[in-house]
Amino acid sequence: MSKIYPVILSGGNGTRLWPLSRASSPKQFLKINQDSTLLQKTVSRINSFRFMCSPWIVANQSHRFLIEEQLTEISASIGGLILEPVARNTAPAICLAALALIEIDEDSIIFICPADHSIENQESLSNAITSARVVAEQGYFVTFGVYPSAPLTGYGYIKMGKSLLDSSQVPIFNVDKFVEKPDFSLANQYVTSGKYLWNSGMLLCKASTYLDAIKILEPEIFNSVQASWDQRNYENDFIKPNPTFFAMSPKKSIDYAIMERSENVAVAIANFDWNDIGSWDAIWKILSKDEKGNHQKGDVFLSNVSNSYIRAEGRMVAVLGLDNIIVVETKDAVLVMDQSKAQLVKEVVDFLSEQQRNEHIDHTRVYRSWGWYEGIDSGDRFQVKHIMVNPGASLSLQMHYHRAEHWVVISGTAQVTIEDQESLLSENQSTYIPIGKKHRLTNPGRLPLHMIEVQSGSYLGEDDIVRFFQN
Repeated sequence: MSKIYPVILSGGNGTRLWPLSRASSPKQFLKINQDSTLLQKTVSRINSFRFMCSPWIVANQSHRFLIEEQLTEISASIGGLILEPVARNTAPAICLAALALIEIDEDSIIFICPADHSIENQESLSNAITSARVVAEQGYFVTFGVYPSAPLTGYGYIKMGKSLLDSSQVPIFNVDKFVEKPDFSLANQYVTSGKYLWNSGMLLCKASTYLDAIKILEPEIFNSVQASWDQRNYENDFIKPNPTFFAMSPKKSIDYAIMERSENVAVAIANFDWNDIGSWDAIWKILSKDEKGNHQKGDVFLSNVSNSYIRAEGRMVAVLGLDNIIVVETKDAVLVMDQSKAQLVKEVVDFLSEQQRNEHIDHTRVYRSWGWYEGIDSGDRFQVKHIMVNPGASLSLQMHYHRAEHWVVISGTAQVTIEDQESLLSENQSTYIPIGKKHRLTNPGRLPLHMIEVQSGSYLGEDDIVRFFQN
């Protein structure tokens, strides 16, 4: 019997959960309703199924350090981490995973699952995978469908066809058709009919089945991804496909590229509580609430408020006399909306992108492999940051053409290299790095290093960095 290799797709941006979810730190890396992030919960869930191997992850290259850090937090190992040079949707991403795993095992079955979904009753999902394996061995693409609890318009729907496998645990049907996010009237008809399921976005198939299908249906995708994979590089634990060839691939989801066009597609009915956590109203539904139907987080004051989700990340938030609303506050943006309009958040993200603003890309705090930095203030020819360096971590040796830097240690110990000179700085001590001087910052201690960096110069962009050695 063929082995199952789990593959976690972690390339999404989670735009409908703005302002908490952003391109540099999307929803799979956030602690939405618990102590673990969605990615950490997904990895732990996959490991609990006791597959023959650890999960593989396909992710955006800009998130590599976040993933590394979050896996370390839960002491989780993975089979491999493939970094997409650019986002090209799910069909090319799965193609990368299939190419990687067929090299390891030509009979491999791949279980594809998103990194950002919430699933309860994991035993039911495990049973569904076991049943679906029988059909996948026969060359089918097996999706996992969930009976809809309401006519929601943010989900894709699957119409069931004839029975393929009448398992005592999990029945499996041919797929008659896919419907992508119908309007309310159609969604209501689908739910009432009892013939439609929500599309969970999970998939089980042989790696060879996937590659054979995409060669025929989407040769441009296959050829680009194959060339990119053949020209891959390795950096530490990361696998980096060639960016030039990968960028040539069309952007297509697996649904449009294969699932809606292939005849050998099946759906396994999975009896578990599933939520793609794709919008703020979806989050409100799964969270605990008080007697008035409210869920609140952070420094919040409510009066005469009901059926609402209020989240304060930094400042105090007061809400008075409102019903059925969402309020999410971050350091640089505040979202206020009616719950019924939750799908419209993407309009804000589109606006910010069109205006070439930054609030949809980065939070004020940006994470790196060595720690994080957070913007405090900026103005004409200056910028102030709070920098935290993890114990034993080091920034790359670097130089700037357009800015000088002043470093002031708040707590911990800093080992500073400027050209050929090294020095140790402790609390309240400072140093100055002139324009054009090679420098490096290291934390040699056992405690986090916190410091203030004041930049001054004609250009203060993050791309004014010449790295001489990359950690």
